[in-house]
Amino acid sequence: MRAATPSFIAEFLLRTNAVDERVLAVRFEAAHHIYNACLGEALRRLDLMRQSKDWQSARAMLKGKQRTALFKATMLRFGFFSASVQKHAEACRDACWIGQHLGSHDTQTTSLRAFKAVQMHAFGKRGRPRFKGKNRLHSIEGKGDAVIRLRWQDDRPIMLWDGLALPLKLDPCDRDGWQRQALSCRTKYVRVLRRSVRGKTRWYAQLVQEGLAPRKERLPVGAGIVGLDLGPSTIAAVSDTDATLEPFCPGVADMDRVIRRLQRAMDRSRRATNPDAFNADGTYRRGARIAVRSRRYRVLAAKKAEVERCLAAERKRAHGELANRVLAQGNTIKTEKVSYRSFQRNFGRSVKRRAPSLFVSILKRKAASAGASVVEFATRTTRLSQVSHDTGECVKKPLSQRWHVLADGSRVQRDLYSAWLARFVEQDRLDAFQCALHWAAAEPLLKRAASSFNQSASGAGFALPHVRPGNRGGVGADRPLQGEGRWTEAADAVAQAGAAERSGTDTPRTPGVSYGEVQRTWRDYLC
Repeated sequence: MRAATPSFIAEFLLRTNAVDERVLAVRFEAAHHIYNACLGEALRRLDLMRQSKDWQSARAMLKGKQRTALFKATMLRFGFFSASVQKHAEACRDACWIGQHLGSHDTQTTSLRAFKAVQMHAFGKRGRPRFKGKNRLHSIEGKGDAVIRLRWQDDRPIMLWDGLALPLKLDPCDRDGWQRQALSCRTKYVRVLRRSVRGKTRWYAQLVQEGLAPRKERLPVGAGIVGLDLGPSTIAAVSDTDATLEPFCPGVADMDRVIRRLQRAMDRSRRATNPDAFNADGTYRRGARIAVRSRRYRVLAAKKAEVERCLAAERKRAHGELANRVLAQGNTIKTEKVSYRSFQRNFGRSVKRRAPSLFVSILKRKAASAGASVVEFATRTTRLSQVSHDTGECVKKPLSQRWHVLADGSRVQRDLYSAWLARFVEQDRLDAFQCALHWAAAEPLLKRAASSFNQSASGAGFALPHVRPGNRGGVGADRPLQGEGRWTEAADAVAQAGAAERSGTDTPRTPGVSYGEVQRTWRDYLC
């Protein structure tokens, strides 16, 4: 087997005309049929395999080599492996019109995708996969550099795919050189994507390149340990010299009401054009098909998809920015390994809007690329939201109680306290001695951070090396500020108050700019 090498993705927009788009749409429709055929066949074989006596006998055995061998023999007997499903896909392709539009490698990668979905379901790692509807398959992968490949003509990259020659749309400036460095790496394989942007279909080429992704500018990584407490709507981070508590992804606007109104309008349109699919009491008639989708319904669906796309783009941008700010404070980030499924059950709307699991994944990827590390520890043995470092007692608090009371009567914000305790967790155990040793220096830092909710205690906030104050609408130390020349530091008010207290005067504080300024939403765009 080949040695595994690191990979990164370089995505480029394709230059297409009406004829190219028609050919691509037909090929994606053909791959959609292959995917559904392979998915149905793999599910059928899985159900038959689970009903067999050998499978039931293997399940009753203790874990060991004999049990594994019996499982493997049963899967081979029922043809539940990738090569057998690929042969089924090739037989389906050659038996109909699909063979005129898809090659052998395209069929194999599509069938392998369907088989892996069923395989993950068989292992209990995912739910039962669903069949894809029309225009619901959004990507087709090449296999190596065989069918979908990248070639250069007149110093311009062109994607070739079975008679199609689609040039890549490049940035003519490429000031940071990222594009040139990415294209100089070896291409492992190419993936073709279909996306809907502002109601129009756009086609992209994702080049899976060999090596590490080139950096636009080196990400500065601090030294030290950062404790992180990630909640469904807030995030707290504490390092040696800084502490901050701020809303999690505040730039992602609350569009639940807009999405709900669009969904209700879509449902009314669907009921009006498909009356036979619903009973007299308004419930859905089981087994009926929604066959008619009016023009109004398609317009509403496109608006809803555009809102979701904008939210996803802003969420991903905010996650990357926040990950950079966390890494700028330390090279070891410690956080609890929380159950994101529990988050979804208890805080469904907030998790849908902010996606904390995606943020942790981005943070791990950036940390690995920058030479840092993210350490996740168990919550059952630490219980940071319940424990008190001075007494060692664990008292369960309701979610509405946001302040932790120590033995001496002093109070500290609950999320900040958990983030600070995370810095002293070693091997899934809290080191109470280190907590007591550092508490005197950390107490005023945490109190200042809690006094102003989304402003950092030190005033500098998480460093943002990629943002400059001169940019219009840039990102400040804590949150985005709209307009030029309105950059302020959170330490100004703290420093003025401290200077007045030391001097014994009643110097009035200079009013600052509100960090909670409401951002523009897409409500006007939708209307």
